[in-house]
Amino acid sequence: MTKLYRTSDAVLAVREGGAFALRDFCFDGLFAAGEPERYVEEAVGRASAIAFPDGGQPFLAPLKSQEVWAAGVSYYRSRVARMEESESAGADRFYDMVYAAERPELFYKASGVRVRGHLGAVGIRRDSQWSVPEPELTLAINAAGKVFGHTIGNDMSARDIEGENPLYLPQAKMYRGSCALGPCLVVGPPPGPEASIDLRIARAGQEVFAGRTGLGQLKRGFAELADWLFREEDFPQGCLLMTGTGIVPDSGFSLQSGDRIGIAIEGIGELVNVVA
Repeated sequence: MTKLYRTSDAVLAVREGGAFALRDFCFDGLFAAGEPERYVEEAVGRASAIAFPDGGQPFLAPLKSQEVWAAGVSYYRSRVARMEESESAGADRFYDMVYAAERPELFYKASGVRVRGHLGAVGIRRDSQWSVPEPELTLAINAAGKVFGHTIGNDMSARDIEGENPLYLPQAKMYRGSCALGPCLVVGPPPGPEASIDLRIARAGQEVFAGRTGLGQLKRGFAELADWLFREEDFPQGCLLMTGTGIVPDSGFSLQSGDRIGIAIEGIGELVNVVA
């Protein structure tokens, strides 16, 4: 497997043999390629080895013009939370139905230019009283609908707005700074069901929330989600698909400006963002 980190002037490829600067590498070409793995191999073959930057290096999101989509109600915990938040609006049964249905919930999350990278600033809505991060394994899918890689996603959400009325989903999910991906794109098979996802939130240097879930709790398969997304839809440059969250802070917790969000997934690393 190869990890691809995107900087302002190059793409860094990291593998067992070291780090390489891919200065002519194009993420659009990678997502459009029929054989993404070969695309990476050929790029690394033309590159020279470099020293990988230290841990304080900010990175751009590992995409260029790809759309980001998301799946909802794919974990039992997400089903419960969504039912709780929408109960007052009488819409809680919809989420129970989606969890059990053949067709998944899929929605558009962000365009490439709206996605933040590792150490980038994410946002919370001023008109929300319950804003939370949603840590999610995110699939990289090429133009042919093949899942060829994965990264970490932070699907920032205004849960009270969505809970008020499900028709407010676009406002709850799509706003300035509502999506982050990184720190890298792993080209290779996704992690197995034994892999864990950890979420830690710190405020003024003190941890205020921590949660863990496992990919084994995900109800739907990766190929299944990709297949539904590509039905009657075209992605000439490929796309990324967030697979849903199994960690949801309760209604007594909401993000504040300055909070540090850390999301770690085994085999990928940690995506860190600060709330602006």
